[in-house]
Amino acid sequence: MASSKLKIGMVGGGSISDLHLEAYSAHSNSSIIGICDRNLERARAKAESYQAPFFCSDHHHLLAQPEIDAVVICTWNHTHADIAISALEAGKHVFVEKPLSTNLEDALRIQNAVKSTGKKLQVGFVRRFDPNVQVLRKFIAAGDLGEIYYAKASALRRLGNPGGWFAKKEISGGGPLIDTGIHVIDTCWYLMGRPKAVSVSGNTYYSLGSRANVENLSFYKAADYDPATNDVEDMANALIRFENGASLFIDTSYTLHARENVVSMKLYGEHGGAEIEPEFWMVSEKHGTILNVQPQTDYLRLNIKQAFENQVNHFIEYCLHDKTTEAPVEDGVEIMRVLSAIYESGRTGKEIVL
Repeated sequence: MASSKLKIGMVGGGSISDLHLEAYSAHSNSSIIGICDRNLERARAKAESYQAPFFCSDHHHLLAQPEIDAVVICTWNHTHADIAISALEAGKHVFVEKPLSTNLEDALRIQNAVKSTGKKLQVGFVRRFDPNVQVLRKFIAAGDLGEIYYAKASALRRLGNPGGWFAKKEISGGGPLIDTGIHVIDTCWYLMGRPKAVSVSGNTYYSLGSRANVENLSFYKAADYDPATNDVEDMANALIRFENGASLFIDTSYTLHARENVVSMKLYGEHGGAEIEPEFWMVSEKHGTILNVQPQTDYLRLNIKQAFENQVNHFIEYCLHDKTTEAPVEDGVEIMRVLSAIYESGRTGKEIVL
C-alpha cells in the first residue's frame, strides 16, 4: 500500500467501537476518516469525538468513500457477513469483530470473498493479543510445556444476560457460547497450536432465562435491554476433540446458580502446564520437585486496553505491509465450524463429527 497511513472507516458506533477508535486515533500510522451507525446522531457524535470528517447511517455510503483503505465492523453479529463482503468487494481491507458470522455458511461466504478480491481480513480475536498470551506462546514455542494434550476453559457469569440484541438468536447467533465462550475457546485453541477439530459433544441449557427478578446485584445491560426478550441459551458446555489426540473442555454461561463469576483458561502439556486466567501461572517439574511459577508481568490477567492496542497495531501493519495476520479469516471459519457443531450437538443430543 502506497500510503504511509491506513485510513479507517468504522461501521457500528456501539460501546465496543470506542476501544477500537481510541487505539486508531492514538496510532501515528492511521487516521479515522468516517464513522457509520444506524443511529445518525450517534455517528455524528462519534465523528466529532474522534475528529472524523465523514459520518453516515448507511454503510454503503461509507464504502463509497474512495479515501478509506480499511473498514472496521463492530455491528450486530448477523450483519457481519453482508457488510464484510460488501467492503471487500468495494476494495477495502476488513477488520470484523468476533464472531466472524452467525453461521458456517456465512463464514465460508466471507472466506470466498477474501480469496476472490485479494483484500485482507482480520478477525477480532482480541485475547490472542493480550501480552500474557503472547508471553506464554514464546514458552510453548520453545517446548517448555511439551505437547499440549488437554485444555480446560470457563467463561461463567452467575448473572449477566445483557438482553437486547444479545438475547435475540436471530441477531446474535446465540447466547454466551458465541458471545463470551468464543474468547476462551479461541485462546486455548490458538495456544494449543490450532489443531484440526474432528468431533464435538456439547450441551446447551435454557433453564433460567433472563432472571430479571433478581435484585441487589447489577450487571451490564444492552442499550435495547428488554427482560421479556430472550431466546438464547443460559449455559453451554462442550468437549472438543482434535486430530492430534488433544482435547478441550469448555463451559460458559450468562446465568448460573454459582457463587461467583469465573474466567479460567488452563493448558496441560507433557512437560508443564499453564494458567492464563484468572492469573498467569506456569507449572513445571525440576529435580523431582513440582514448581508453581508466576511470570512477572505488569498485569497477571487480561489487560484489555493493551490487547486492543496490540490488535489494532497488528492490523495496521498487516494492511500497510506485506505481512500475514495472527487472526486470519480461516481461523474465524474454523471457530464458527466448532460453535455451530456445539449448538447442533446440544440440539440433537448427539456427538457431531466434523
